[in-house]
Amino acid sequence: MKVRHPQYGEGVIKGIAEHTVDIQFEDSKRIVDPEKSDLTACGTNATITNLELPLPALIDQVVGSLLRELGLEKTDIIVEKLAQRWQGGKCLLHPADDSLQPKEIPLETFFHKIVMMRNNLRTLEQKINSSETLSAAEKFDWHQYITRCYGSMTTFNLLFNDKEEYF
Repeated sequence: MKVRHPQYGEGVIKGIAEHTVDIQFEDSKRIVDPEKSDLTACGTNATITNLELPLPALIDQVVGSLLRELGLEKTDIIVEKLAQRWQGGKCLLHPADDSLQPKEIPLETFFHKIVMMRNNLRTLEQKINSSETLSAAEKFDWHQYITRCYGSMTTFNLLFNDKEEYF
């Protein structure tokens, strides 16, 4: 861990004893009492407690979630999940008023939006599960809403190539 000492500058903790830490500074290695020396952490730290997950899987989840949230997930990867019979197809919406023009949407675009909604629901579910401020009853209530959303989305299961991807 990188730390900053008010007198010696930035260093890296190389060892920890009961009341002291060994810190390698640019010019030398020093033994410091962290409680008396006003050490501060350099950079950003994260603490994850009670997490049983391999580090690569955690990184994949975090990066994947971030890419989805930013809308940067590769469209071609999503479209691969679209059943072959629908690829290249179109969704045509006809308004009840004949004076209005119908709207045509490529099925790949429509499917991408559906998959993004599913991914956002999964992210919401993870955030609810990891929330420390929601009570168990509140988490249960929120999960009921998510379950209803999934239920409403089952209509679109026919677009998926694999049943494992279904809502």
